Amino acid sequence: MNRVLLRGARVITMAPNRPDTEYADLLIDGDTIAAVGEGLDATGAEVVDVTGRIIMPGLVNAHLHTWQTALRGVGTDWTLADYLGRMHGAVARHYRPEDMRIGTLAGALSQLDRGTTTLGDWCHNTPTPDHTDAALDGLTASGIRGVFLHGTPYSAPDATHPLDEIDRLTGGPLLTLGIAVRGPQLSTPDTAVADFRAAADRGLVVSLHQSGGEPGPGWEAVRDAGLLSPRTNVVHGAGLTDDWLRTLVDAGATLTSTPENELGQGHGSPVTGSLLRLGAAPSLGTDTDAVTPADVLSAARIALAHQRGHDHERHRQTTGSFSFTATITAKQALAWATVEGARALGLADRVGRLEAGLQADLVVLDAPAPNPIATALHATAADIEAVMIAGRWRKRGHTLLDVDLATVRDQLHASAGHLLPHLTG
Repeated sequence: MNRVLLRGARVITMAPNRPDTEYADLLIDGDTIAAVGEGLDATGAEVVDVTGRIIMPGLVNAHLHTWQTALRGVGTDWTLADYLGRMHGAVARHYRPEDMRIGTLAGALSQLDRGTTTLGDWCHNTPTPDHTDAALDGLTASGIRGVFLHGTPYSAPDATHPLDEIDRLTGGPLLTLGIAVRGPQLSTPDTAVADFRAAADRGLVVSLHQSGGEPGPGWEAVRDAGLLSPRTNVVHGAGLTDDWLRTLVDAGATLTSTPENELGQGHGSPVTGSLLRLGAAPSLGTDTDAVTPADVLSAARIALAHQRGHDHERHRQTTGSFSFTATITAKQALAWATVEGARALGLADRVGRLEAGLQADLVVLDAPAPNPIATALHATAADIEAVMIAGRWRKRGHTLLDVDLATVRDQLHASAGHLLPHLTG
């Protein structure tokens, strides 16, 4: 097993009971963090001098539809109705397996370049097994740690999830499986219960969209069946009442906000503040490259600024002045893109923090650092010098490794050329 010692950096571990930042060495043994501390023994290890750098946990984008990457930016001015009509009602049925593969591969590589080491890939355009296999191949080829959430094209409310597809799929060293169901808002109560039970029987994360209205009877059926759990992941959550949010939090369920998309398209207001008042916190996603940038740190900053704005306005209405102390810290926002994302995808025991025994998934930043937490939160792809996943460098010297980017670019352009004419039907 290869041993690597990273020496000389300011480290943001995001681990409890450790400083916000510290000067520390990281010893990597194979795919695992062996130790974090000062003056670690370098015997038998390759020593990498990272003096002047910041090391932080790899970012977690908990919700992205990578299959839409070839259509990056086409829906910047779309409302939610436009998105559903044009993406799902028009162009989705024209996707070929090769479009699924290159969209997924390019989308995952884009995430790697931005410091995302774990991706929740919500793949709901799988009309055939060939489409599913092509998407999985693209995700695996990227080298990212992926949670492949198998979804289906929109269909009748009483259509249960195709379990034969789930049961034939297998994971891998960096690949975990989950189920992306239509969910209680878009399914009959019996179907919602059946889908949640199928996920529970298989020990898989079950993820679903919820926005644009109060919870329907399917939610009550799932709750009454005792199927809400830490493996339940609700995306958006707009329209959930405080009582429902409390029910989900009490059950250990997670909520993933995609704040730029939610605010711009009309899903509803992000649930950040409601969760914080319950002692919980959101994870974050970027949703779709077709509409919003694929940068989970931008999502963290937008979520932070949006909620701070709400908090200032409430304080102003009560006292006549903005708040004189920050209601949410930059470290909290960074946790939403690391610790909380890992929890949402069922990987809190593997990633999201830099601790001995966890996977060696990390990001090295080359940027001025008078305030390392702020530097990390404000980082762009240009600041990210290196990315490691499971002890292997995936980006180094500001360059993605082991990938022919020219070929990826050409294939992505060809896919876009095939898909764009179908956007209007």
